[in-house]
Amino acid sequence: MATVQAHDFSPARLAGLGRIALPVLRRAGRTIMRFYGSAEIGLSAKPDASPLTAADVAADGVLHRGLAGLLPDCPVISEERAVEWPAERRSGLRQWWLVDPLDGTREFVARNGEFCVCVAIVQDGVPVLGLIHAPVTGLTYVAYRGAPAVQRVDAMGEVAHLPPRERLERERSGLRVAVSRHHAGPETQAYLAHYRHPVAVPMGSALKFCAIAEGSLDLYPRFGPTMAWDTAAGQCILEVAGRRVVDAETGAALRYDRASLMNPGFIAGL
Repeated sequence: MATVQAHDFSPARLAGLGRIALPVLRRAGRTIMRFYGSAEIGLSAKPDASPLTAADVAADGVLHRGLAGLLPDCPVISEERAVEWPAERRSGLRQWWLVDPLDGTREFVARNGEFCVCVAIVQDGVPVLGLIHAPVTGLTYVAYRGAPAVQRVDAMGEVAHLPPRERLERERSGLRVAVSRHHAGPETQAYLAHYRHPVAVPMGSALKFCAIAEGSLDLYPRFGPTMAWDTAAGQCILEVAGRRVVDAETGAALRYDRASLMNPGFIAGL
């Protein structure tokens, strides 16, 4: 595939893209909530046995239609259409939208509210814009490279700025650690043993990243399977919040220009 010229993503331009993308996420959120309140959510299973609902598919359509025209030469790569973007097709891309239309489908099915819409722009393997929208609360978290703070936008459009957090002190006692409701295995327990009296907090979806940016959680280690669309928006939010999302083995920041869209194990919040 021919290499596409990268956009000049200044902070001002990214801020503008965040503003015009936000209503698209809200439309996707309203679509999800229509299914959330219905007795019939169209539950099925993907080839990997993970759940799929009609809400996933409908939100994906809303996001594709809404994001496709916002930025020239920036394709929309989503969880529901990833098969259309094998490594050889992605190899010449400089930037793209990376989308999870409904992150936390298991939480959606369980109706516990812990699900969200995740949208990022990735440029040269780095997330430069990240938005996470929580349909149940109406909150949206927006961050972009060069921003002074993470924005938290409520359902009425009121904006609060979350100041950058201090780097995590490894020796601190009683860290509040987010753990996956479905994938917190022995590796997670072994990692937590490095800290003094950690408090494990089960939580679903990329809302964990937002909770760390808010300050209600400190850390999120993840060793079970995740994909690029699960983390890119959250990584951008945490980096603007003064924290990092790093490969659990190498300590390097997660990147999104790998041949595989599957993430390595990672630690978020350091």
